[in-house]
Amino acid sequence: MLTDFNLTQFTQHSRRLWVLVLPILITQFSQAALGVVDAIMAGQVSALDLAAVSIGSGIWLPLFLLATGILIATTPLIGEAVGQDNTHHVPHITQQSLWAALVLGVIGFIVVNLMPNVLPLMGVPANIIPKASLYLHGVSFGFPAIAAYAVLRSYCEALGRPEPVTIISIVGLLVDIPLNYIFIHGLFGMPEMGGAGCGVATALVLWINVLLLGTYTHYSRQKAIASTRFFYSFASPNRAQIKKLLKLGIPIGISIFFEASLFSLASLVISPLGEIAVASHQVALAVTSQLFMVPMSLAMALTIMVSNRFGEKNFTALRHVQATGLIWTILIAIVAMVMVWFFRPNLAALFTDNPVVQAQAIHLLIFALAYQLFDGWQVNVAGILRGLQDTTVPMWITLFCYWLVALPLGTYLVRFTDIGAQGFWMALVAGLFLSALLLSLRLRHQQRRINERFGLYTLDRPIAGAD
Repeated sequence: MLTDFNLTQFTQHSRRLWVLVLPILITQFSQAALGVVDAIMAGQVSALDLAAVSIGSGIWLPLFLLATGILIATTPLIGEAVGQDNTHHVPHITQQSLWAALVLGVIGFIVVNLMPNVLPLMGVPANIIPKASLYLHGVSFGFPAIAAYAVLRSYCEALGRPEPVTIISIVGLLVDIPLNYIFIHGLFGMPEMGGAGCGVATALVLWINVLLLGTYTHYSRQKAIASTRFFYSFASPNRAQIKKLLKLGIPIGISIFFEASLFSLASLVISPLGEIAVASHQVALAVTSQLFMVPMSLAMALTIMVSNRFGEKNFTALRHVQATGLIWTILIAIVAMVMVWFFRPNLAALFTDNPVVQAQAIHLLIFALAYQLFDGWQVNVAGILRGLQDTTVPMWITLFCYWLVALPLGTYLVRFTDIGAQGFWMALVAGLFLSALLLSLRLRHQQRRINERFGLYTLDRPIAGAD
C-alpha cells in the first residue's frame, strides 16, 4: 500500500526524475535523427539510393539495438553500487563493461560485413544490392564505437550526469550532415558513393561521439565523474563481473531486439496489400515512434533511480519512485492520445502529400491511441524491473507477447482476412496490452519477494537528489 505517498513525495521524485529525463530525451531524439538525416539526404540523390539506405538501416539497426541493449546493463549495476555507497567499485564495473564492449564491437563489425551475403536470400532486388552492401560495409566500422559509447553513456547517466551525452549527441547530429554531403558527392578527394556514403559518415560520427565522451570522462572535474575515474589501473578482464553483466544484459538486448524486429517485419507482412498500405503504415509508425521517445526516456531515468534505491535498500523511496514514474507514464500517454486524436491530419501531412496515403494513415493513427497507453506502461514497468536487476523473465514475456501473439495474429489478420493493414495494428495493441499486463504482474511479484526477503518497508531514508 502507498498510504505514505503524498503530493510532497510525488513532487520531490518528479523533480529528480525530470532532471534525468530531459537530457536523455534530447539524446534519444538526436540519435534517431541520424537515420532521418540519412534518409533525407540519400533520397535527394535518387529513389535507388534511398532504398539502399533504408534496407541497410533495417538490417544493422536491430543488431545495433541488440548490442547496446546488452551493454546498458551497466546502468543498473553502477546505479546499485552508487546506492550502496560503493562508488569505489564503479571504475571496475565500467572497465569490465568496456572489455565486453570490445568483444561485442568486433563481433558486430564481422556480422554486419557478412550481411550483404544475405541480401539476395531476402529477396532484395539486384539493382539495390550493390549500394546497400556498400552502405553496410561503411557503417560496420562504427560498430566498435557504438559498443564503447553505450558503456560510457551508461556510466555518465548512472552517475546522474546525462547532460554531456546530450551535448555530444547534438554535436554528432550536426557533424553528420556535412560528412554525409562529403561522401555522397565525393568532395575533398573522397570517393563519390551516393547514398551509400551515409554509412561511412555514420561510422565517423559514432567514432567522434565516443572520442568526445571518452575525453569528457577522462578530464571532467565534476565530482561524480572525478571520483570514479576508470582509465587508470585498467584491470584485466574479470570473468565474474563480465558474466554478471551478460546475465543481466543479454535478456535486455534480446527483448529490445524482439520488439525492434517485430516492427521491421510489419512492413513485410503488410507488403502484399500494395504500396499505399505500406506507405500509410510507415507514416503511422513514424508518428508513434517519435512519440515513443518520451516514455522510453522516462523508463531509462526510472532504471537509474530505481537501481539507486534498490542498492540503498531504501524500499519506501523505491515504491515512491515507482509510483511517481507510473503516474507520469499515464499523464504522458493521455497527452499523446489527445494530440494524436486532434492532429491526425496534420501529422499525416508532415510525412506525405498523397491524399490516399494520408487518409489511410489518419485511420491507422486511431489505433495509436490505445497503443500509447499500453506501450508507455510496458516500457516503464520494464525500466523499473531493470532497476531491480530483473531481466530474464521480462525477456520471455516480450518473446511471448510480440513473437507468439502479436506477429502471428497480425499476419493472420492482414493476409487471411479483409481487415487490411489495420489488422497488424490491432495485433500490436493486443500484444502491447498483454505485455503491459504480464510485466505489471511480474513487478508485483518482485515487490512481494522484496517484502518477504527484507520484511515490511521499515527502512526510511531521505530522498537522494531531491533537494
